[in-house]
Amino acid sequence: QVQLVESGGGLVQAGGSLSLSCAASGRTQYAMGWFRQARGKEREFVAAISWSASNSYYADSVKGRFTISRDNTRNTVYLQMNSLKPEDTAVYYCAASKTAYYHSDYYSDSQYDDWGQGTQVTVSS
Repeated sequence: QVQLVESGGGLVQAGGSLSLSCAASGRTQYAMGWFRQARGKEREFVAAISWSASNSYYADSVKGRFTISRDNTRNTVYLQMNSLKPEDTAVYYCAASKTAYYHSDYYSDSQYDDWGQGTQVTVSS
């Protein structure tokens, strides 16, 4: 089992930037993803990255604005969020997948086994 702890959330004005971090402990040779859930809405995929960082995936709504990266020497995954919009307001969750293999796997929350507690991101207009 992987323990995941997110940090870096907060309040920012529209157009601003935030950087989220997800520190992993335990066995960490997994694909990693970021999901978010806004109040009253279902959890949605944001971005994911393969273990080797050779492949990354983004939701259309964040493509070109968000960048996912990882530092395997620090067991940490990052989500750099630029040009933030009020609709990016949500609780952001980091997740680890033992089974993601096909490209489509990375987009599905059912492929992720371990989840962090979430960090709130609020973008004011």
